[in-house]
Amino acid sequence: MNDGVGARLRAALDKEGALALLRAAIGRESVTGNEVNFVGLLEERMRQLGLDEVHRAEFLPGRPNVWSERKGAGQGKRLLFIGHTDTVHVDGWREHWAGTEREDPFGAPIVDGAIWGRGAGDLKAGICASLAALALLDKSGIRLAGDVAFAFVGDEESGQPGTGISAGIKDFVGRMEAGDIARPDFVVYVEPTRLAVYPAQIGFFIADISITGKSAYFGVPELGKDALRASHAVMTALWRHSDEVAARAEHKLVGRGFLLITGLAGGGYIAVPERCTLSLIRKLLPGEALDTAAAEIEAAVRGAITDPEITVEFGYPAGRDHPVGGTAAEIDETAAEVAMLSEAMARAMSGRGVIEGAPFWSEQPFFVNRLGIPAVYCAPGDIRNCHTFEEHVDVEEYLAGIVGFADFMARYCGVAD
Repeated sequence: MNDGVGARLRAALDKEGALALLRAAIGRESVTGNEVNFVGLLEERMRQLGLDEVHRAEFLPGRPNVWSERKGAGQGKRLLFIGHTDTVHVDGWREHWAGTEREDPFGAPIVDGAIWGRGAGDLKAGICASLAALALLDKSGIRLAGDVAFAFVGDEESGQPGTGISAGIKDFVGRMEAGDIARPDFVVYVEPTRLAVYPAQIGFFIADISITGKSAYFGVPELGKDALRASHAVMTALWRHSDEVAARAEHKLVGRGFLLITGLAGGGYIAVPERCTLSLIRKLLPGEALDTAAAEIEAAVRGAITDPEITVEFGYPAGRDHPVGGTAAEIDETAAEVAMLSEAMARAMSGRGVIEGAPFWSEQPFFVNRLGIPAVYCAPGDIRNCHTFEEHVDVEEYLAGIVGFADFMARYCGVAD
């Protein structure tokens, strides 16, 4: 892909049409569980693009995935763009922005050079940029040699009761394993990266720890077993363990592992506290095993409780591609396709295309660890403002992402004569 073709793409970009697509996407409320509202728009847009076939199937009742592809002229590689259709909730958004043009979380106003709204960055800008990139190639008269596929799945976000277990992508990769969907050679998951390229990501698990003792009247505490006191010893042991984990290794792209205690509840009566609960999240580096890390947590907790009459139970509520949580993943950061995508984004916007690590967990491991297919994260949007009242995407970054994706599609899949 030479600079002349890059200039050709930039000149052909329909900026107004691209902005209208993203604003329409934000306007389709799709808080986890209501993905169907957004899927309808995507299905319509994919048909307008003239994709070869558009498939829609429910991964849970009333909750569909949608996927399709553009067949190339042959003799090229197969590329998949994938992203999740659901967003986090909008509780408190209207109150926070009351009386301003940002009040409607689905209004998608353009303010100070950015498009605002729930899902703007996480990750409707990435989805729209990938589709708009193919439209840009069509408008530029560039026909691909290889195939470009798109898949948009639900149930990635956590927070809504009974949801957020990656049910959508589990269904999708299951179809791929069964041979019903063609395997790609490379995957771009369109989580927001500010147009950086993330070939590595953290792993995680959440642990809920219940500590149970025995209640007693406050005047005779010797008759009880103080669960709150035991939890203090447990937290001290966990913080010590976190320091030990952090000292073990540092990954070039995602830093050091650790654990964070995120909640403590207990007591409530004028008596010896009988029960306390702790919650924590553990960050893992590529190469760390979830089972081993969870066993270490349990050993640290049990070792801190010296009274045999105080019992402890563990729960792991956030299983993803593993029953305990989500595995870490990485591919070779020096791989040719990683460099190719990095260079495309750098050409599209100055200072972008940096190779970094993902400080979040998303669904890349389903491809890298489960299917053995190389995958990265890359898209417009800034994860630091997502899930907040400040969620927005810079307009110029979004438009650059479209050009960068189109450039990469042509370079990776090849251009037909």
